[in-house]
Amino acid sequence: MIKVGILGYGNLGRGVEAAVTLSEDMELVAIYTRRNPSTVSVKSNVPVKSTEELDTGKEDIDVLVICGGSATDLPEMTPKYAKLYNVIDSFDTHARIPEHFKNVDDASQKAGKIGLISCGWDPGMFSLNRLYATAILPKGEAYTFWGKGVSQGHSDAIRRIDGVIDARQYTVPVKDALDRVRAGENPELSTREKHTRECYVVVEEGADKARIEKEIKEMPNYFADYDTTVNFISEEELKKNHSGLPHGGSVIYTGETGFEGNKHVIEYSLKLDSNPEFTGAVLTAYARAVARLNSEGVKGAKTVFDIAPAYLSPISSDELRAHFL
Repeated sequence: MIKVGILGYGNLGRGVEAAVTLSEDMELVAIYTRRNPSTVSVKSNVPVKSTEELDTGKEDIDVLVICGGSATDLPEMTPKYAKLYNVIDSFDTHARIPEHFKNVDDASQKAGKIGLISCGWDPGMFSLNRLYATAILPKGEAYTFWGKGVSQGHSDAIRRIDGVIDARQYTVPVKDALDRVRAGENPELSTREKHTRECYVVVEEGADKARIEKEIKEMPNYFADYDTTVNFISEEELKKNHSGLPHGGSVIYTGETGFEGNKHVIEYSLKLDSNPEFTGAVLTAYARAVARLNSEGVKGAKTVFDIAPAYLSPISSDELRAHFL
């Protein structure tokens, strides 16, 4: 049995908890939290421990799944715990991946452990499909569309505006852009032409809605580059119609082969009822690979590009060749 620990018990931590519980070859040993463990109620029958116990480096786990945020948690946590355990995270700040990789590699190489970073569906499964398509069709163009789905980061950014009680923000692909890409036109598309943003916002009584809408639409790095719709709704309506965390999207690659320019379209798409539960399931599969590879003597930082598919599956290589190949 592969012994798993979870650090952090938010939406993603709960997703990993469910995925590990459903895996017959894995055992959830403990959930670690920065909060008072006595205040954390978990669905599985496992102990909740303080991160202070994790800090000793003596916890009996084969891999630690770190379920923190990319902005501030993971840049600190993953290198820290890579010095003590095999670790895996879902770091998704694309521009900082090379820096994060180096920090984790330095720590895990010295410890003789594996640190797998940026695992999930994007970065993660979408990254693999971009790589496969580019390798097969070097003359081509990759397009990534997200949604329709809830962006947790953008929703949080709205909630930080003065006068906002709660909010959900949906990223929505533009249908015309999708259709043109699927038709193999290889269009040049701006950020605004690929996605729109739909916001559902609950505000305090008497709040200045015009100011809040203006702040949302002009927010740099979040909404300023998109056509954004702001809908003010009641708290009851938000809970009734927008309490879930669906997401998904598509990687579409259009390319050519041969001397006559035969065209091809490759598409990989996801439609997810629960973004954190699916991400947790991906992390769990790769946690299995991390534990297996480290038992073979592999060490250092890795990404999904470095892991052979057979390491993800609990099914034997003989069975994989017989039934999946």
